[in-house]
Amino acid sequence: MDSATFHAAVYEVIRQIPHQKVTTYGHVAKLIGMPRHSRHVGQALKFLPGGQNNQVPWHRVVSSTGAISSRGPGTQWGLRQRQALEAEGVEVQDSRDGGDGRVSLATWGWFPEVGSIDIDALGDLN
Repeated sequence: MDSATFHAAVYEVIRQIPHQKVTTYGHVAKLIGMPRHSRHVGQALKFLPGGQNNQVPWHRVVSSTGAISSRGPGTQWGLRQRQALEAEGVEVQDSRDGGDGRVSLATWGWFPEVGSIDIDALGDLN
């Protein structure tokens, strides 16, 4: 799968995450058939075109532990993600390690089965 197809598939899956739900980078990777590429999902979000920020609810993707990823020292992305989740009504708990917060995956998680959602970007690969 080339990077353009990978990014399009990632964005398409993330658009399907329901309001007040989150999923993990790893589960997005699994849904698009690339289960060992969770870090690449994060990179795809890092390169999300500016105009698509409102169309792709990037804030609904968290780490495998439910932690909000800061995306580097000195950035405000973790705080922005926390605020966006809280604005949707998702409860974000303070992190013990001083991070930007953690979401209970048992309460707020969205983990559909592989093959249960359509991903047009994958075409025949789906």
